[in-house]
Amino acid sequence: MTIDWGALGAVFAVALGSVAVLTTLFAFGVRELSERVTVKETGGTGTAPAVIATACFAVCAAIVLFGIYLIIA
Repeated sequence: MTIDWGALGAVFAVALGSVAVLTTLFAFGVRELSERVTVKETGGTGTAPAVIATACFAVCAAIVLFGIYLIIA
């Protein structure tokens, strides 16, 4: 049995990058939801932070679903 170290390294790099991007997007989405509450308390509408948070969570869901698709297909 031989191990293709180059392929293993590529999978590790892609997985590490994906985790970093997914975690950052999710954290930014949570932060924008918190910002929405702050803006609404000060009398604003809070629409922009809500839209940004929704977009971040949608991209996170798309990344997760694409990963599941890659595993299944």
